Amino acid sequence: MDENTGTIRAEAVDYTNLAAELVSAYVAHNNVPASELPALIARTHAALAALGGAGAPAAAAVEKQSPAQIRKSITHEALISFEDGKPYKTLKRHLTVLGLTPETYREKWGLPHDYPMVAASYSERRSAFAKGFGLGQHRRKTAPEAGAVAETVAEKPKRAGRPRKAQESDDA
Repeated sequence: MDENTGTIRAEAVDYTNLAAELVSAYVAHNNVPASELPALIARTHAALAALGGAGAPAAAAVEKQSPAQIRKSITHEALISFEDGKPYKTLKRHLTVLGLTPETYREKWGLPHDYPMVAASYSERRSAFAKGFGLGQHRRKTAPEAGAVAETVAEKPKRAGRPRKAQESDDA
């Protein structure tokens, strides 16, 4: 810290030590698996470097997922989030909490445009539930009934226009 100006010089800051201190303070009060520590340290270091102005290229370099990793993230019961590695039945709410949309999530992780946002089992269960209530069937059931009613009512065709006058020439 510069005593004359009261500011921190960017070149004097050691981002590695600062990141280590921040991560150790975070881990002291939060449960973090040992396998997640290197990634947490790397993300913290990248964020600090980006704030200092030295890490602009590091922030832009996000890993694109391989096709094998993408296939492993899709299971019948859940979708594995690339953001935190946890399984979710639907990713949309999780992404909203993180401030992402499905499109930005797909772009960020290099996922195909048809990558699902809902697990297959959850979708099947919702579909079965809707079919059980008869959703989507109302038009098919009411259409024949309406046609049958129209046929019985329209036995005698109606004429257009006003009624014809009686012919006087027949009486004479």
